[in-house]
Amino acid sequence: MHTTHTDAQKLGEMLETLHRFIRQRPGLEFGNYGDAASYRRELRQIARDKRDAEAMIWYCWRASVAGFAPELLSSAARIAFSGRLSWTGTGWEYTTGQYWPTEYRRAACAALSLALRTHWEQPTLAKAYRTAKNALGVGVAKRWFR
Repeated sequence: MHTTHTDAQKLGEMLETLHRFIRQRPGLEFGNYGDAASYRRELRQIARDKRDAEAMIWYCWRASVAGFAPELLSSAARIAFSGRLSWTGTGWEYTTGQYWPTEYRRAACAALSLALRTHWEQPTLAKAYRTAKNALGVGVAKRWFR
């Protein structure tokens, strides 16, 4: 199944808007952390989530010619991460659970990984992990496809 030109445009808009969404500054407050080491550790994790999301966004964009439909991403967002990330038709909205800076990029990663697993139609997690490892790299596969 191939996507139509309109589907490709819609998916492109969704992915571009999602990329803009994850590029937002996290806005960590140093006062919420006991010391500089824990603050920096949190920053590294947030930066890693951003890189993971960017890798998956790039893969989804390339997969649009192979039938990756925009509905796949919007329905995955409704399911993954307790459905807190949603596509409104013009942008992404996120409902915070506990702490926005540590969650919003993770929600994007969860939605993207679920959409990719569905797109690949792998019957087991082991096969989905192998496919993700080949397509996205070992780090992303370990964090999001196990």
